[in-house]
Amino acid sequence: MAVYSDKIMDHFTNPRNVGEIPDADGVGEVGNPVCGDMMTFYIKVRDNRIEHVKFKTFGCGAAIAVSSMTSVMATGKTLEEAMQITPQGVADELGGLPKVKFHCSNLGADALHLAVNNYREKLGLPPLGEPVSAHDHDDDEDETPSCGSACAT
Repeated sequence: MAVYSDKIMDHFTNPRNVGEIPDADGVGEVGNPVCGDMMTFYIKVRDNRIEHVKFKTFGCGAAIAVSSMTSVMATGKTLEEAMQITPQGVADELGGLPKVKFHCSNLGADALHLAVNNYREKLGLPPLGEPVSAHDHDDDEDETPSCGSACAT
């Protein structure tokens, strides 16, 4: 059983910025086929700054907390600053994620990055970089968690 920080529990039980922006400037969606977590981020941009963020997440408590924290971290940031938000940075802001949850739930930064680049694409601008999936890592293959049962809690 995973042990969660008080901050993770707060963002899970009281998630910020939940919902959808029907006329979003940018939308990014990611999913993990191993455990089924799905995240969609919606952004409104004004003067190159993320004015408003909403998200919809289907997944475990850690996935919801990650989405909530990512949305809080991104609000008010320039597009370039938002692209600097990393899965590790989100985990750190949450007080850490159990290793077994990091890989299956910390997709929030990827969804945010996709939303930013979706916005830029609509304007005919090049992407600011590619999302780095939380599943891409240099860890020893034997340490890669199996999300099947891990994401159920």
